[in-house]
Amino acid sequence: MLKTIIFDCDGVMFDSQNSNRHYYNSLLTHFGFSEMNEDELHYVHIHSVYDSVKHIFRNYPQQSIEQVHEYRRANSYLPFLKHMDMEPDLLNFLEKTRDNYNLAIATNRSDTMMPLLKEFKLEHYFGKVMTADNSPRPKPAADPLLEIIKHFDCMIGEAIYIGDSTVDEETAKNCGMRLIAFKNDELDADYHVESFTEILKLPVFAD
Repeated sequence: MLKTIIFDCDGVMFDSQNSNRHYYNSLLTHFGFSEMNEDELHYVHIHSVYDSVKHIFRNYPQQSIEQVHEYRRANSYLPFLKHMDMEPDLLNFLEKTRDNYNLAIATNRSDTMMPLLKEFKLEHYFGKVMTADNSPRPKPAADPLLEIIKHFDCMIGEAIYIGDSTVDEETAKNCGMRLIAFKNDELDADYHVESFTEILKLPVFAD
């Protein structure tokens, strides 16, 4: 019996690629370096900010990574929220599931996750939010999912994860949790959907 629904953020709840592009390019340009290429944009879309900063500055050994993080932490992420696009049927899905299921988030975002939820007035829907900051290890380690299971006192088989990337696929596999692949037919998942509306029609919600 399904009890807990866990959401990835980027690529699932929000189309955040444009926001990520602006955010990480702002870090590079501040320190006088070239903007990301498309491969780097794909990398930062699915990895934590710590891994992403290390990756996009890998060709600039003269730059202190800690200095980049100091600059990042000193400057608000709020200006970049305008580049985030929430999935059009997310709110309807949350309203239809909030009373019957535990709702949680497992993301590799860090200190930008809560401001994002507050900006879009979504924080009250989720009983647990795991990020790269409060998880023992970020995805693809299973730690975020396991912490959520522990919090709600349920079993792996009573939860399902909605993700869109190979990192999400690996995270789910690392603890044996079912996966709903969101807008990505290439993932090895239990279900594949193109919208939240489709999720409610899946057999697992009829158990």
